[in-house]
Amino acid sequence: MIHNRAGRKLKRTASHRKALLANLATSLFEHKRIVTTEAKAKELRRFAEPLITRAKHAQANEKNNRLTAGQTKDIHNRRIVARVIRKKSVLEHLFDTIAPVVEHRDGGYLRIVKLGQRRGDAGKIASIELVDFNDSTPPPKKKQTRPRPSVHAQPTPIAPAAGTSGVADIEQAPAAAPAAPEDKISETAIATEAADASVAPAENATDAAQSADNQSKQA
Repeated sequence: MIHNRAGRKLKRTASHRKALLANLATSLFEHKRIVTTEAKAKELRRFAEPLITRAKHAQANEKNNRLTAGQTKDIHNRRIVARVIRKKSVLEHLFDTIAPVVEHRDGGYLRIVKLGQRRGDAGKIASIELVDFNDSTPPPKKKQTRPRPSVHAQPTPIAPAAGTSGVADIEQAPAAAPAAPEDKISETAIATEAADASVAPAENATDAAQSADNQSKQA
């Protein structure tokens, strides 16, 4: 049986892994929430929560005056945490701001929220955050899907219009051609009579000319 192999190597050497987790913890305490891979987030939780506990114990010692004579701050716990958190402003923020907020919380200072896979290498990503500073964080949005129509759905019947029987006429008789109006008939008759009257004088003139020629020849 294998023992003492807890944790993840994260494909790094021991020194590189320690430096990585120290930098992630510094960013977490500074920004209260970071996004990284799921494996790193789980390792960071095991690494960062003992540091918060150290700060909480220091806060309790300072509050109850359980310090060495002549001291106003718990220097021992601050120096232990300072081995990891090298940034002085973040170290002071951890002991002076974060520790009083988590004073009455017995562990579980961090929350991990899985965010799915990232584009490119499809690596699993997650956000890790301080619980007491991110209570109003909204959950990740889910993709909305449109409801699909059912295959066996029946069409809804359409109500007939008012004043109809609701049955459509399948065969209808062809409509009769509209009769010509009387005004158009009278205008056509007048135009025909006018044309006939104009042709009659021309024919009479031709007959008169022919009769005059015949008389001249006989003379």
